Amino acid sequence: MKIDVLNNIPGVIATALVGPDGLPIESNGDGGEVLAAELASLRTSLDRMGRRLGAGEVTRLAFTSDRIEVVALAVGDFMMGAALARSSDTRAAQQALAKLAQEVDSLPRVDRS
Repeated sequence: MKIDVLNNIPGVIATALVGPDGLPIESNGDGGEVLAAELASLRTSLDRMGRRLGAGEVTRLAFTSDRIEVVALAVGDFMMGAALARSSDTRAAQQALAKLAQEVDSLPRVDRS
């Protein structure tokens, strides 16, 4: 599995890789399926926000809640991310996601026209 490397990062609770159809290709951990569903939903919102603001494609997202830190990347037609325990250092997850982005970017693209 492509995202297994994220599971070895301290603080990681869940990981997910979502395909262009919004369905999880891979998900791991407690809440992995939920993370996948929310990443798919976020992808739609990010695409709309980028268009409406004239900002172009949004490719990176990070946010903090009361309990978790989430880092995510949009790579072509795919979305992938990791949820970490609150106050975890997210740098290792961000670096691992950036490396995975190169692999994911080589996956087949979907024509959205």
